[in-house]
Amino acid sequence: MATHQTARFCIDPKLSHEQAIMRIGRYLLGTADRGISYEPDPKKGLECYVYADFAGGWSQTDSDDEETVMSRTGYVIFYAGCPVYWVSKLQTEIALSTAEAEYIALSSALREVIPLMTLMKEINEMAVAPKMTPRTKHIALKYHHFKNFVGTTIDISYIATDMQKADIFTKPLPDDSFFRLRHMLMGW
Repeated sequence: MATHQTARFCIDPKLSHEQAIMRIGRYLLGTADRGISYEPDPKKGLECYVYADFAGGWSQTDSDDEETVMSRTGYVIFYAGCPVYWVSKLQTEIALSTAEAEYIALSSALREVIPLMTLMKEINEMAVAPKMTPRTKHIALKYHHFKNFVGTTIDISYIATDMQKADIFTKPLPDDSFFRLRHMLMGW
C-alpha cells in the first residue's frame, strides 16, 4: 500500500513523499533475505479475510479532492493456511458509511473467492467422476452476487480488528500492528 500511496504523487512530489520512499527502501533493504514462509495445514481449506478503510484518505484540508474520500479495500485469500492472493486497492465508488465500504470490499473479495470455490469443486468432482461439469452462469448483479452462497458454502463472520489479517492492506499502521500482521501473513 505504501508504494501505491507514494506513486499517486509522482507528478508533484513533496519532501514527505521522498521520506516515505526512503523508508520503503530501507524496509526492503532490511528484509531482502525474507519471504513468505509456507507451512500448509491440510485441515484448513479456503479462507478469506476482508477489510475496508472507510474514506481513509479524507482530511479537512483536502475536503475538495474527491480522491481522498475513496475507501480502500484489502483482502487476503488463504488456502491450507497459506496466503495465495492478496489485494489492496481504492474502491471505485464513494461509500457513504463504514458498513457500505465493508460490503463493497466483501463483494470485491468474493468475486475472487467464488470462482476459486467453483474451480476446487469441479476439480474434486473430476477426481471422483471423470466428467466435465458445465460452467456456471455469469451473475449479473453488481454487489449481491454472493447472496446465494452465504449460509451454505460461505460463512461470513466478524474478525476483531487486531486479528484482521487484511487490515495491513487498507491503511498505514503503527509499527507494532504492522509487524504482528506481517507475522500472521508471512511467518516472520
